[in-house]
This record gives sequence, structure tokens and C-alpha cells, in this order.
Amino acid sequence: MEIRSLTSSDAKDYWILRLEALQQNPEAFATTYEDAISRKDPLKRVATNLDAPSSTTFGAYVENELVGVMTLSREELAKLQHRMNLFAVYVTPRMRGKHIGEALLKEVIQAAKQFPGVEKINLSVVTTNTAAIYLYEKFGFTTFGVEKKAMKVGEEYLDELHMSMDW
Repeated sequence: MEIRSLTSSDAKDYWILRLEALQQNPEAFATTYEDAISRKDPLKRVATNLDAPSSTTFGAYVENELVGVMTLSREELAKLQHRMNLFAVYVTPRMRGKHIGEALLKEVIQAAKQFPGVEKINLSVVTTNTAAIYLYEKFGFTTFGVEKKAMKVGEEYLDELHMSMDW
């Protein structure tokens, strides 16, 4: 397995995995599959986002296939620059249970600690994603809040845990 920062040259790999994520686990993302595919020039947008200076997307490759991703973004406002946000987390179902998420999260935490002035990482996760919650807690994230009805998929409401790790 290779873990590395993705760049615009990885846009196609990322886009394929992102569309899979939105179809496989729609409850985990605010963006819907339909919203994603309806955007104008999505590959260009992905490429631009992957090269953005305020965020880094880490990818896990197994046998030259992107199988997992996590995006880490630093807050831009002066009073918030001590924190980063983790989002767009996904590991393809056939690779779950093989420590892909663990390897990605370890890399994300190490990278965050290298940013001058950064003291914490925040994230949100749907309460039904017990495997992700377990992983985050294993690495020292703690819950600081629960947002009831954070998202609505069809007629079903989903709650989210807000978690944080600081050092």
C-alpha cells in the first residue's frame, strides 16, 4: 500500500472513487451523486481542488488503484488557523477491514502536526458509521457534540457526531 498526497494528475482516480463513495454510502456525505455528476466540468474542478494550497487530500493506493481517501483542510480565518478539518473520508468496501483507513488517518495526523500553529483536527461523522467512530476514537478523537437531524436522506434524518483531536 502506498499513501501519498494527491495532485491534479490524480483527478480521474479521485473522481471515480468519489462517485463510488456517493453511491455506496450516500448517508456519509452532504453531496449527493446527482449533485456531483450535474456539476460543470467535474474533473477540472477536482483537479483544482487537489492542488489547492489550503487543503491536502491523501490517497491510499493498492496495486496502482486508489482505494481510500481523506482530505485535510486548514481554516483560513486568523482566529481559526489553529485547527484543521478532516472530511471526504472513504475506503472502498472491498478494502475495508484491511487497515487502509488506519494508515490514511495516521498520515493525516502526522501531516496536520507539521503545519505551524495547528493544534487540532475537527471532523463530523454520521452516528451510524460505528467503524469510523471506532477508528477515530482509537486515534484519540473525542466527541464534543451531537447534531440531531444533521442531514436528511429521503425521509430519513441522520445525526452527526462532531469530534476533535488536539495536541
